Amino acid sequence: MRRAFFGLPAAALLVSVVSVGPALADPPAPPPVSTARTELAALTVATPHSMNGYSRDKFDIWASQPDGCTTRQEVLARDGKDVKDKPGSCQPASGSWYSVYDNTTVTDVTKATIDHMVPLAMAWISGADTWTADQRKAFGNDLKDPQLLIASESSNSAKSDSGPDAWKPTNRAFWCTYAEDYTHVKSLWKLTTTAAEKSALSSMLDTCTN
Repeated sequence: MRRAFFGLPAAALLVSVVSVGPALADPPAPPPVSTARTELAALTVATPHSMNGYSRDKFDIWASQPDGCTTRQEVLARDGKDVKDKPGSCQPASGSWYSVYDNTTVTDVTKATIDHMVPLAMAWISGADTWTADQRKAFGNDLKDPQLLIASESSNSAKSDSGPDAWKPTNRAFWCTYAEDYTHVKSLWKLTTTAAEKSALSSMLDTCTN
């Protein structure tokens, strides 16, 4: 199945999908640091909820998108370079994917994992346990906000379900954007934070130069 983006017919995008070039679209940009600081200040500090009932399956990853491709396939196409799909499929056969967490490039698509900026378990204990199934699905497959990004297997595994008070990218140059994105997602989805997480995010925002 060939993707159709931005309202254009699939045939019009055939060359851009299968030929050398940048990703089909840019990932959502982080907010300015001033916005991130305002959003961080407004986050509600609360005791984390229980993990009782948590399951990644409750976030329905990776759901099908309107074009028939999965959310994972959409991110691989969006954020990859020189991506070529398997014939008649949304699944990339080759390409390269930059993992900003650890400043590495992955060339094996099976090792290009998709990370949730705010981990699903973190969202659960921050308020997602009270959401409807549709809300959790929307969060787990959120392509509109800076919630989904490429990560190497090792960085994704190291991060796991941790927030910024327990884990930070080894690539310190990404700390500013990481804090902006993480704060923005929590703000948009009205998730709570902890004092430790809020302090860690504030310190990481201090690395911003904009």
